[in-house]
Amino acid sequence: DFPYTIRLVSEVLSSYGSTSMASACASALSLMDAGVPIKAPVAGIAMGLVTGKDEAYVVLTDIVGVEDAYGDMDFKVAGTARGLTALQLDIKLQGIDYGILAEALSQAREARLEILGKMDSAISASRSELSPYAPRMYEVTIDQSKIGSVIGPGGRVIRSIIDETKTTIDIRNDGTVIVGSPNEEAAQKAIKIIEGLTREVEQGEVYTGKVTRLFNFGAMVAILPGKEGLVHISELANHHVPRVEDVVKVGDEVMVKVIGIDNSGRINLSRKAVL
Repeated sequence: DFPYTIRLVSEVLSSYGSTSMASACASALSLMDAGVPIKAPVAGIAMGLVTGKDEAYVVLTDIVGVEDAYGDMDFKVAGTARGLTALQLDIKLQGIDYGILAEALSQAREARLEILGKMDSAISASRSELSPYAPRMYEVTIDQSKIGSVIGPGGRVIRSIIDETKTTIDIRNDGTVIVGSPNEEAAQKAIKIIEGLTREVEQGEVYTGKVTRLFNFGAMVAILPGKEGLVHISELANHHVPRVEDVVKVGDEVMVKVIGIDNSGRINLSRKAVL
């Protein structure tokens, strides 16, 4: 499985043969080189036909420009080692005999297998790692009741995540969240923020948080996005603390343990419990 559709563009600057079949081969090679897990490499070959008097004819393999221009058939055949994936037939005759098509397909198969062998010698399978230049798409699932927490009032929260991480975020009604980015580190950062927004604070868990406010009776510490708790002055250290600012300052990162959550959802934290 692959999370998104890829549009391949092949820019051919000059050619004396079939640009479409060359593009088919090059596209398969580029996908494998980029680490896209394709089922099998595809190669293509353009077949031609020259007819003469008394039903004489010659089937041509890998036609060049002049054979395409003056010949009677341009038959593009693409496929894997196991079978065909695409056909395109242009003819200048009123019709074409089935036997000629069968012969062309047979020659095309022989040529296709030879090309696939050359491709295999260059790269035999898709690389195990996706190219660093390829977009990353990650899927995470959140509780449907938490969708609003990720979106925020008027979309403020989700826009802030997108602006901060430079990612794309798509949230579906069933709780599926698709995060896209050409940078894996940025995508993981966005996922971490989303997981933090939807994660429930649990009693007994230890968090690394940031001090946001100081009071004479304790310090407020943000332990998850949008969630903060109070470390009472008595829970700041193993010794008597005369003043909160003697131990922590706004902006400090501290490790704390959740020691209680009251009926109103207020979180009580302890720094002393993890010292």
